[in-house]
Amino acid sequence: MRDVDIIGAGITPFGKHTDGTVRSLGAEAIGMALVDADVAPADVGLLVHGNALAGLLDGQEMIRGQVVAVGAGLAGIPVVNVENACATSSSALHVALAGIRAGMYDTAVVCGTEKMSGQPTGEILAAMTGGADLGRLGVITRDLTGSDEPPGSFFMEVYARIAAGYQARTGATAEDFADVAVKNSAHGALNPNAQYRRALSRDQILASRVVAGPLTMLMCSPIADGAAALVLQAADVSGARAGAVRIRGCAMRSGVTGSPGPPLEQRTAAAAYEEAGLGPEDLDVVEVHDAAAPAELIMYEELGLCGLGEGPKLLASGATVLGGRVPVNPDGGLVSRGHPVGATGCAQLVELVTQLRGRAGARQVPDARVGLAENAGGYLHPEAAACVVTILSRD
Repeated sequence: MRDVDIIGAGITPFGKHTDGTVRSLGAEAIGMALVDADVAPADVGLLVHGNALAGLLDGQEMIRGQVVAVGAGLAGIPVVNVENACATSSSALHVALAGIRAGMYDTAVVCGTEKMSGQPTGEILAAMTGGADLGRLGVITRDLTGSDEPPGSFFMEVYARIAAGYQARTGATAEDFADVAVKNSAHGALNPNAQYRRALSRDQILASRVVAGPLTMLMCSPIADGAAALVLQAADVSGARAGAVRIRGCAMRSGVTGSPGPPLEQRTAAAAYEEAGLGPEDLDVVEVHDAAAPAELIMYEELGLCGLGEGPKLLASGATVLGGRVPVNPDGGLVSRGHPVGATGCAQLVELVTQLRGRAGARQVPDARVGLAENAGGYLHPEAAACVVTILSRD
């Protein structure tokens, strides 16, 4: 099986792009990634494009990747469109990786895009609810809230239920959840591409509007626009290229209903560790899918960074802050960097590439050599619908 490197990365600022479109944002990120890789559009064999919501929010269905390809100067090459809830663009990387490993392509571009702003909030939240099993939505809603009325923000109700269960199981507090957001807001303040670049206090986070259960607004990811892109190339083509980052493992799994045993994210991480020949003790920097702050504490445990029930203790120890043993979400995570759904998976990987190259500036993790990204999304109850865990390293 061929080794594959990431040789280029590009990302737009995340936030509200009033005049931006999926086409323009994607073209911008791809352009940056190609320049970074020193690869001409004519040398790209495949574009795998990820977008989750454009069909529902602006009506552009079926050929979103081809539209972006035209804007990016990649018209005419093979394009694969991927839609997989919040795990969309990490799933796109999984597809491109398989194509190169199989020998069908030498060089591929992966791009994740999303344009969420400019629509009424209710329409955006309704579109997001399409990431759940709609055939079971009534049953799921009654189990989550005890009511037949659909919640205003379905996924924040999901996270609230998960957070409450975690509290009951471990004794975690709302203050622990707030402290995750405190850490990531401090990290986001150092990231020029983050949607929110201000450090917050625990009191500010706890005093913000309650969204659902123990979750306040400042513990939840915001509506955002943005795009991120990567250039992948077979290592036998790229050779000993400066700045190349090796893809050591990329595992993708789907959630199940009922009583699935070990959690989806834990199962996916175990597969990625096995493929990479590495373990949690080898990680220098980690990106996790903190669409709500409590998810980060849970991921500490499911990724093996600490034992069961020890997430709050690990956070309080300072191990996951910049300067700690294994910094998590040094770019601010979804809550501070922003969460344009289809772009998030690629954005996590752009951050890891930046860290492993030693180019993250004020948020640089010293001598980072191995990084992991966990990206999950959708909801089947009781698990997410999709999860991708990717492990990168530099030699």
